[in-house]
Amino acid sequence: MGTVFAVVLVFVGCCSNVVFLELLVREFPGCGNIVTFAQFLFIALEGFIFETKCGKKKTAIPISNYVIMVTMFFTVSVINNYALNFNIAMPLHMIFRSGSLIANMILGIIILKKRYSASKYLSIALVSAGIFICTIMSAKQVNVSNEGSEDQGFYAFMRWLIGIGMLTFALLMSARMGIFQETLYKQYGKHSKEALFYNHCLPLPGFLLLSTDIYNHCILFSQSTPVLIPVVGLSVPIMWLYLLMNIITQYVCIRGVFILTTECTSLTVTLVVTLRKFLSLIFSIIYFQNPFTVWHWAGTAVVFIGTLLYTEVWSSLQAALRRPDVKEKKAK
Repeated sequence: MGTVFAVVLVFVGCCSNVVFLELLVREFPGCGNIVTFAQFLFIALEGFIFETKCGKKKTAIPISNYVIMVTMFFTVSVINNYALNFNIAMPLHMIFRSGSLIANMILGIIILKKRYSASKYLSIALVSAGIFICTIMSAKQVNVSNEGSEDQGFYAFMRWLIGIGMLTFALLMSARMGIFQETLYKQYGKHSKEALFYNHCLPLPGFLLLSTDIYNHCILFSQSTPVLIPVVGLSVPIMWLYLLMNIITQYVCIRGVFILTTECTSLTVTLVVTLRKFLSLIFSIIYFQNPFTVWHWAGTAVVFIGTLLYTEVWSSLQAALRRPDVKEKKAK
């Protein structure tokens, strides 16, 4: 029951979170900082009350290690959201972040000196090729949409290239953080809820550097079209409502992933998260009518085939199907 509940939380929470993020970004493309800050603040407050018991509970992992982890986590979160301000479409944003498994594998080979099977290296090639196809086709769309003025077209394309650079850096930084967490958990044991709290609490002072941008977007959000909430009977600016729903769905998504990590194997967690990303991508394309060519579909398919190959889903399914046959033979 716990596993089914966690899967429902992941799909409902994460998919709806993407919807509310896109609603926010479509109105204000540069609102990434206020969205990140609101998510961090909410999860930090929840963790402070329920995980640390208002600061009374001692940490299992030294704070110094959390400071290193938090620096990476904060950087990744801010850059990922801020990249949306550089002509990066939401579908490309999601596809690019699907390469996290492969980035983690590459850094694992370099830093931890790991070695993998031939199927794993094939998955690297597939995911890399898929992301490359989608990126190239998106680059063409940036050029086409700005054909009217050569200067404007060049400026838009250069902004897009900066966005791609930001996503690439965030992808590699996220993979490095994953390796750091892996070595940390091996040494001190798994303390996911504690890590979740400190990853969101410690970076809060860092948002002071972004306070001007956050304040400006607070004003813009307050000036948005008011909408009446039926049950409460209050009139609230629609952008604040979108932000609230984004925060709640982000929390539901993270909680679902946390339950999955305690109930299932890492393979199952990866598969569920991958399928969730694919569903979010399809919904984003259909509901928001984002431009998506045949080449984009081909690139997306290659990315997810590569990801599924990496997680060895096929062999796991075959093993699961063989088990009933083995049990029947033993019974005879």
